[in-house]
Amino acid sequence: MDTPERPAEAEAEAAAENEGMPAKAPTPAAEPVAERAPEPEPEPAPPAPAKPHPLSERADVIESVPRIALDARTRRDFLLFAAGTLATTLGAWWLLPDRTRGRLLPKPGHDALDTIAARVGLTRERREATLNGALTFDDDVAEALYSRDRRVRTYSRTDVTRLRNNYNGRTPGPEYVPGWRLRVTGLANGASAELALSDLAGKFTLHEQVTRLVCVEGWSAVAWWGGIRFADFLAAFPPAPGARWAAMRSAVNLDGRGNPDPYYVSIDLETARHPQALLATHLGGQPLTVAHGAPLRLVVPMKLGLKNIKALTELEYRTEEPRDYWGERGYSRYDGL
Repeated sequence: MDTPERPAEAEAEAAAENEGMPAKAPTPAAEPVAERAPEPEPEPAPPAPAKPHPLSERADVIESVPRIALDARTRRDFLLFAAGTLATTLGAWWLLPDRTRGRLLPKPGHDALDTIAARVGLTRERREATLNGALTFDDDVAEALYSRDRRVRTYSRTDVTRLRNNYNGRTPGPEYVPGWRLRVTGLANGASAELALSDLAGKFTLHEQVTRLVCVEGWSAVAWWGGIRFADFLAAFPPAPGARWAAMRSAVNLDGRGNPDPYYVSIDLETARHPQALLATHLGGQPLTVAHGAPLRLVVPMKLGLKNIKALTELEYRTEEPRDYWGERGYSRYDGL
């Protein structure tokens, strides 16, 4: 029979025993190396939140408020609202004209509000000073923005619209027209002039323009005008040195009952020298009618319509600002657009 082979270490032990030698310590078996688990891959960082659009609606934030604080806030808001409403009512009432107040409230309510306003210092004198200050500021701004080099918009004749007869009272009768004269004073030569329409027609070139007339009442109209450039008139009849204003008057103006009520306006000479400022004699290619200020009227489209005086009879150059019909009734004096 075949004998199975002994392992080499067993044979070495046996040989050592035979020779009296100590046995060689067996080589320890290598310990198995534990396999390392693969390191997990790092999770990707979450994307940065998108930046909200400046105009996007913000998310609602819920805020808890104790009931006692909510009640106090509600009472405070109510009191502030009531105080603001009362102050606004008193301020609006204070600024209203007396005639308008009388239409809005009967006398007992009218007097009660007047008394409350007076107790907090809102007197009639202070009201007038406040309104005049606001109008003066508005006039100063309009005058600062004025430029003789900037013209108002012009239109074609196909754009012409109906122009109202907008006398502030009754329309004068035509009897004044045949004997009409324009009296001019404040001239550089110290004299005065009496001018008939024929004097003006033979001395000046007729200029035409299609511009918009804007009324303070809220309406406007496009009109085709013809007449004398005010700048040409100033050159032919120069004002005295230092003059800054033209006082213009219509002696034929009537009030609502038909009684004489002379109408007067003031216009600064800078505006008078504007290339679109006319002493108009024609409307729509025809001589002016009485309804629109025959035989001579002022057309200054860079100012409100109340400056565009009709049926002009007197013109005076002044160094100080003259009286103004509507300015004395609470309206602006400069009336620039």
